[in-house]
Amino acid sequence: MTMAIADIVRNGILFDIKNWEVVMPETDRLPEAIERLFTILDERQIDYVLVGGIALLSYIEGRNTQDIKFILSKRELEALPEIVIADQNKDVARGTFESLQVDILLTQNKLFELVRDRHVTERQFGNHVIRCATVEGLLLLKFFALPSLYRQGQFSKVSIYENDITQLLLNYHIDLSEILKILSKHLLASDLEELQVTATDIQNRIQRFHSQHNKLEHSEGPEA
Repeated sequence: MTMAIADIVRNGILFDIKNWEVVMPETDRLPEAIERLFTILDERQIDYVLVGGIALLSYIEGRNTQDIKFILSKRELEALPEIVIADQNKDVARGTFESLQVDILLTQNKLFELVRDRHVTERQFGNHVIRCATVEGLLLLKFFALPSLYRQGQFSKVSIYENDITQLLLNYHIDLSEILKILSKHLLASDLEELQVTATDIQNRIQRFHSQHNKLEHSEGPEA
């Protein structure tokens, strides 16, 4: 069972060194805000899918995050006026629910719609069962985001996303050729070629990890 979402977000804020020299959000209010948000989603029967860093933490360890990210349709987002939108384009919206940052992937993007419709499971966070993207769904979203990050030169995010992909593939047996096949319908051919290079590099890295583990496992340590 993964820890409660409020604890994940609070830890992400408290352990982010950038927050140490500024006035931090009132983290004590986060549990109530998050509880209200998911209560609203359930009461209004919103067809949401949790994605992003929080969803990732239900599969792997060691990832801090300070926001909540959903896949929603534009109509469903409009049914949530409590989320105050600060910025929006055709694919993504960013806003706040009380003091909580909320990012929305809109289903006008066909890949986001595909993940919502076909790559969803239920995961437990604290005492709550939440509709969450599967490992395959998270890999699709991570790979899909990379070409844009490459073009923008956002290499710190590139490093985080590639590490997320590596961690998922280290812990789950996923056929990357199927992931890339799905992405081929949603990306430029040139972007897909770059992702194939990235996927090969990650697979080689994982193979090296396993090889080093096997060698060291069977070798004798230094004498005391």
